[in-house]
Amino acid sequence: MLVAGVWDAERAPAPPPPGQTAASGRLPGEVLCGRGGSGRLPGSSPPAVKDPTAVERANLLNMAKLSIKGLIESALSFGRTLDSDYPPLQQFFVVMEHCLKHGLKVRKSFLSYNKTIWGPLELVEKLYPEAEEIAASVRDLPGLKTPLGRARAWLRLALMQKKMADYLRCLIIQRDLLSEFYEYHALMMEEEGAVIVGLLVGLNVIDANLCVKGEDLDSQVGVIDFSMYLKNEDDIGSKERNVQIAAILDQKNYVEELNRQLNSTVSSLHARVDSLEKSNTKLIEELAIAKNNIIKLQEENHQLRSENTLILMKTQHHLEVTKVDVEAELQTYRHSRQGLDEMYNEARRQLREESQLRQDIENELMVQVSMKHEIELAMKLLEKDIHEKQDTLIGLRQQLDEVKAINIEMYQKLQVSDDAMKEKNEIVSRLEDKTNQITATMKQLEQRLQQAEKSQMEAENEDKKFKQECMSKSENLQKEISRKEKQLSKLKIEDIKEANKALQGQVWLKDKEATHCKLCEKEFSLSKRKHHCRNCGEIFCNACSDNELPLPSSPKPVRVCDSCHAFLIQRCSSNMP
Repeated sequence: MLVAGVWDAERAPAPPPPGQTAASGRLPGEVLCGRGGSGRLPGSSPPAVKDPTAVERANLLNMAKLSIKGLIESALSFGRTLDSDYPPLQQFFVVMEHCLKHGLKVRKSFLSYNKTIWGPLELVEKLYPEAEEIAASVRDLPGLKTPLGRARAWLRLALMQKKMADYLRCLIIQRDLLSEFYEYHALMMEEEGAVIVGLLVGLNVIDANLCVKGEDLDSQVGVIDFSMYLKNEDDIGSKERNVQIAAILDQKNYVEELNRQLNSTVSSLHARVDSLEKSNTKLIEELAIAKNNIIKLQEENHQLRSENTLILMKTQHHLEVTKVDVEAELQTYRHSRQGLDEMYNEARRQLREESQLRQDIENELMVQVSMKHEIELAMKLLEKDIHEKQDTLIGLRQQLDEVKAINIEMYQKLQVSDDAMKEKNEIVSRLEDKTNQITATMKQLEQRLQQAEKSQMEAENEDKKFKQECMSKSENLQKEISRKEKQLSKLKIEDIKEANKALQGQVWLKDKEATHCKLCEKEFSLSKRKHHCRNCGEIFCNACSDNELPLPSSPKPVRVCDSCHAFLIQRCSSNMP
């Protein structure tokens, strides 16, 4: 709809293609079809029905030609860098927006339907790595809130880079990807899209400086103004030469752009050919090596097969010999039944010991939990001992130097003892003969062990019967154990009370405060070390504290002095029933 010389492209049909009149939108000589008549001249054939989408594509193509041509002519006559307020440049962006919107699929979102050109333009950065910079710049712009605003900013940045034709060319080549955004009859999916991309190459002669950051691109209305493209017939004749010059410049720029792209592709192809030749030579060398390896492997396979046949023959002979040995051992087994009965009794005794050992281990696990506190205390004591041991290390290093001197003397004596070693070697050879005899006997013992395992299986069956007999005895023992546990709990309560009394009066003597043993009163030294009694806390020598007893604070036996040991033994014997 034409209002005050401005064409609203969203509410009115597309402009007519070349050769049609602007008023009627039809070719010269074509008659408008009305409701009341046939709409054609008498005797003429009925007109062919045109596809409306094809007409839309043709109209958009013509508008793109007019806008690009007008922009190039006006920019060349303008003679300086274009800015955002230049009217032909604004109309060019409006026309490109309508071309990109043609045939765009509607995408459903959670709240509404979305139809925007930002989706296909955002795809360019995946196909053309140089487009990642402008895509990132568009995303970082703070004033853009809608996808349409981002698409408009992307078009302006691409024009300033002089890469719009390259970006859109790599986009229309990938039609399988474009089919996700456009219908099959869209302008970008047909030949008109390729023609428009070819026309965009001529825009590389234009220098533009557009301020995208402060411009409101979200709320702009994309309306095509046809007033600047309507010209008088007198002006057309005077500007034919300028049109020819612009066409020649467009063709020149287009050829230069194609030449640049062809040079880049040729260089990449040369590099690829060189890499393929290098890889081919490597593959030939690897093939020759592989053939040599195959020949070697075949020879080794033949040798292994021959060795396998020899091993099979030896194993068969060995099996026959072992059968004879097994029969002889079977006879000896029958004679040695009495010895096996003794072994069975021994196995039953070991089984009882192992069960008792298992019970002891469970008790030991319970003790480990209570030892945690004692270990922490022992760590503090070890830190003190470390400082004392550092002093002893200094003395030991001096002794080490003396030992090194002694080792040198021993090395000289070692050279003298070589003759003695020869005699010993003879003794070793004799021992080796004896070891060979022992290995032979060990093999015989292994065979007997296998037979013993079979007898053990029989013994286990008899052991099951024995366990049933033991179950009745164990019930009686459990009753006795419960009675003993009651007595033991009473003793533990008394021990805890006495331990609390002892701990209240106990003082843990520091290492620095003790210089002599409390019992024998001998002075401590490097050889005569200090030891704490875990009952009274005093410090004694090793001879006066070489006793271990379980205490109420530690179920595991710990070091106690002689006096505490005698006292605790006397108390324990008096508490026993």
